Amino acid sequence: MPHFKTHLTVLEQSASLYASSPAFKVPRLNPETQEILEWHSISYSQFLADVELFAKFWTQRFSADGVPPRSVVGVWLGGMTYLDAIHIYSIARAGYVPQFFSLRLPNPEVIFELLAKSNGKALIYDSSFADIVHTSPVPAHIAIDARNVSIADVSLPPVAPDVNGSDTLMIFHTSGSTSGRPKLVPCSYAWWQECLRKSALATIPPNPHRQDVTTWMYVVASLPSSQVPDLFSFRGSLCHIGQTFMYSGFIQHGSCAIQISSQAFPSSELMDMITRCHLNRLVQFPTYLTAHIRESRHNPKLLAMLQGLDEIFYSGLMLSSDDEDWILRHGINIRNCFGSTECGAMLLSTPGKSVPLVPMEGTSYGFFPINSSLDGPHQNANARTLELVILSDSGDCPDPSLRAADGHYHTGDLFLELPGGGYVSRGRDDDWIKSENSLRCDTKAIEDNVRATCADLVSECIVVGNGRPSPALFVEAADPNMNEERLKKDIIRRTRHFHSRRYLHERISSTNFILVVPRDTLPRTASKGNVRRRAVEDTFKTQLDRMYGVAC
Repeated sequence: MPHFKTHLTVLEQSASLYASSPAFKVPRLNPETQEILEWHSISYSQFLADVELFAKFWTQRFSADGVPPRSVVGVWLGGMTYLDAIHIYSIARAGYVPQFFSLRLPNPEVIFELLAKSNGKALIYDSSFADIVHTSPVPAHIAIDARNVSIADVSLPPVAPDVNGSDTLMIFHTSGSTSGRPKLVPCSYAWWQECLRKSALATIPPNPHRQDVTTWMYVVASLPSSQVPDLFSFRGSLCHIGQTFMYSGFIQHGSCAIQISSQAFPSSELMDMITRCHLNRLVQFPTYLTAHIRESRHNPKLLAMLQGLDEIFYSGLMLSSDDEDWILRHGINIRNCFGSTECGAMLLSTPGKSVPLVPMEGTSYGFFPINSSLDGPHQNANARTLELVILSDSGDCPDPSLRAADGHYHTGDLFLELPGGGYVSRGRDDDWIKSENSLRCDTKAIEDNVRATCADLVSECIVVGNGRPSPALFVEAADPNMNEERLKKDIIRRTRHFHSRRYLHERISSTNFILVVPRDTLPRTASKGNVRRRAVEDTFKTQLDRMYGVAC
């Protein structure tokens, strides 16, 4: 059987080529002020040695539990710190199949259900969950720092084992919940090898004459998991495909990733990373990049530093037209990436521009008019909305369980084709919105639950919050004389169980995120009378800004 390239074979090779080069720079914080005292470097050789050590630790532990090799092992971690990275890589190195859960999914019942669905045999969890995993149906262990533990010198499987391309290497989950729980995204060896090829293309160092130093995507470093706020971004976690994809590209080039102190790190920290860590490529979601762009408008030193970066790489959401204009007018090098959990990165813009987006080299994609057959004739679609479809012969077409009946993967992502070639994103052809950190939220599921549990209270409702930290619910009351606060509390009470099973970024668990409006106030379509989600966001922007604490 063939040997497949994985992130483990890449790490082993990079540890040989770049042994003493820093793989990570981790901030050491003042425990009282949280000020960054210094940036500590961890070399490629050290990272590999720690991964091997932890792999032996888990091999020893799971052998004692009777968990056979190649078993699925749940990994319920923040995925944010160097210690998390060691655990995540070492589980695969020990020959197990990691199934990743992030701290954004705090309900253990959902974790256990997802583990059962994949026939998981064990669970590694963050220490902050010690009090709620006692009902685990499989052996469960806290993710401890094994560097301080006596470990037997057990043998490990080959870094590149003999496997079939269709064998599962690891399992992720979609960032939005469907039917009360996220959807499994199995990743095969062949699929991941193709993603490694794409990640190498997406992360080619802009300057080949120096080590590429970039930011880890929104990591919470040196912060206990129990102190992580609900709305922290976990898309940058190694428990999600986004960070796993990007970091696998970084290590192929011997790049260094800086673990930032928080998701919304201030511009002063960015300037410090440029000065002390020699940061040359900033990787960030637009929601947080906007803060630096805004600061640069009246901070000439920051503007000069942004102009001096080799690249600002962003993904997940589109930049505002104002920020886009500022960036272009001031010669800031920027690049846009479009991707998903199911496929990794799919489209890239050319360096220095955010549009147009073009399919990554070596892929097989189609852009088809919505509601049209894939076998239909190609027509001039320059002014038409097209759906991105990953064709079955593309190496990154996801697991067959995720494909449509025609064998292709229909992303639901819509684009306009530009006259000069390439595409610009036009959102999704479904009822999902993206939160400020690019995590998806199933609005229709929330609306359906409100209608099912609150039919006597609500005549109409809609969920909005595109680009916001969490969703907001607009309702038209069935009884116009009912007290608004009473109505909000009743809705929260009746929908509490439903939201308890959802990701934190999908929940509406406070009356602060419910807005009651008079009947027939919500904007509707002229033909069917459906409430228009985007029109609601535009009409009530001032109220939404106030709701989320944004200065109007």
